[in-house]
Amino acid sequence: MYKLRVVQSGKQYDYEPGASLLEILLAQNIFIDNPCNGKGVCGKCKVRIVSGEVGEVSSTELRFLKPEEVKSGVRLSCMVHPQCDLEVELMQKERKHEVLSKGYVPKFEKDLDIVKQIVNIHKPLLTDQTPFEDQIKEQLSDVEFPFSVLRGFCFKEGSYTAVIHREKDGKKVLMDLEEGDTTDSMYGIAIDIGTTTVVTALIDMLTGKELADSSMINAQKHFGLDVLTRITYEMEHPKEGVQALKEAIVASINEMIADVCGQTGVKKEQIYEVSVGANCTMMHMLLGVDALSIGKSPYAPMFVKAKDIEAEEIGIHASRGARLYCLPSVSSYIGADIVAGAYVCELHKADENVLFIDIGTNGEIVFSDHGRLLSCSCAAGPALEGMNISSGMRAAEGAIEDVEIKEDGVKLKIIGNADPIGVCGSGILAVVKELVRTGLVRKDGAFIKLKNLEETDYRYPMIEMDGIKRQFKMTEDLKITQGDVRQVQLAKGAILSGFYALLKKAGKEMSELDKVMIAGQFGAHLPADSLIGTGILPAEVKDKLVYVGNSSKTGAYMALLSGQVKREMEELAHHMDYMELGATEGYERLFADCLMFPEVH
Repeated sequence: MYKLRVVQSGKQYDYEPGASLLEILLAQNIFIDNPCNGKGVCGKCKVRIVSGEVGEVSSTELRFLKPEEVKSGVRLSCMVHPQCDLEVELMQKERKHEVLSKGYVPKFEKDLDIVKQIVNIHKPLLTDQTPFEDQIKEQLSDVEFPFSVLRGFCFKEGSYTAVIHREKDGKKVLMDLEEGDTTDSMYGIAIDIGTTTVVTALIDMLTGKELADSSMINAQKHFGLDVLTRITYEMEHPKEGVQALKEAIVASINEMIADVCGQTGVKKEQIYEVSVGANCTMMHMLLGVDALSIGKSPYAPMFVKAKDIEAEEIGIHASRGARLYCLPSVSSYIGADIVAGAYVCELHKADENVLFIDIGTNGEIVFSDHGRLLSCSCAAGPALEGMNISSGMRAAEGAIEDVEIKEDGVKLKIIGNADPIGVCGSGILAVVKELVRTGLVRKDGAFIKLKNLEETDYRYPMIEMDGIKRQFKMTEDLKITQGDVRQVQLAKGAILSGFYALLKKAGKEMSELDKVMIAGQFGAHLPADSLIGTGILPAEVKDKLVYVGNSSKTGAYMALLSGQVKREMEELAHHMDYMELGATEGYERLFADCLMFPEVH
């Protein structure tokens, strides 16, 4: 057993040799960025070794560490396997992130699945010893009375409030009995679980009003930043992987519930239902269901249907008997978040041609041909969320979110007006748009050669050489490499080819689109200029874009307030067709064509 001391906190931890330094830190719940989950391919998990011998710097580390970093003791924590007392200095800190929590809400009728009813218990007499259970059953004649409600309950005469759950088949089941009249108090939670962020809202179920919201980065980040890395974690840790992922997200939900309750004074015991929208993998991991089948061909999920269970069954703390409703999915890569988006945007009722897209690590696309729904998912990769980019980061304080290349230099817009420390998704897209616009990057994605620029050209000092490779200089420390441009190019090719493949399957042309609806955390921060300028969307749709915000959370909100909405979403999911892009004839050629950036005019 050895000691690990962290400089910033001064705290000391015991550890057994064998694990990597990254694993040791994560086991102690110490924040450290690791998008690749310790595979040594992202270079983000840097720490400084203050004292302790950890061996020679590996060739893998030398790909990511500058000579001055190596000299000062900086290492990649995933590549270090310590076997001595160690003191480390963390090089990152948790920063305030921008998380989208709002979105468009269509009109709908409130139709709660949770209802309350007053019941009265009279004082037992020698001449009337009717059991309390029988007294209540007589007043709730059409309600099933589970024996579990009686356990731990001490009845006395007076009024009680019966909390009743109306199930899918119309059956009514008693959830709890509360002392006194609590009919004016009923709250619920609507949650959007994204791969990167989680948003939680406290809803007054009687009025439909959102009282407070809370958001955070998905705590499963410790196991990787994308779904496939987290699935790999499950595969590599067969005994504890599924449970660890479930506990991480449930702990986050409980923390956010405590936060919104603290903001409003509402008690968690007054929360009767939790409604969740999430992609299919996140839904599996929330419920503690093995997601391995999603990560390998033929990518079949364990389930796609909606789930309605007791919240406490997975460890969510709310009222006694509180329900957890998980919205339905369509397939492994068209999840409940997309079903929610399609429902919120009323694609099933559309009388025109509408394209809906949620842009993130995966680009999920739904095409509505006057109400007939066809969907696909394209692997955009994490570049559009700032990951797999040499200086990439999440949309947090210090992130470059917009870039403009002018004759008098490079203009940067930075979140929080702080000093720039990296570039987030909207920033990387903006800079690539500008590189294409100014001709610094060619149509094929390659940087222009310096010999093709005059030294008097304002663009000349913006390109520098890193060995034999060209890169763009945003600041002295932050560069955009050829590899970064390629990452964006791959994402652009995936999304645009998905658009064209869906339209071809439906027998439509891009020019026939009436509307393009953009949803999600990332999409909300993308101006039309960046989408069109990089060629993620073709110029024909520039004036047809509609931003709908966090439609996954909105769908969870609507389902929370209406059993009818739940049933309609389940019906919509059942009738949404899905096409696998990789199995589409001519897709490889289409993808290659879509990699090209737009011509500069």
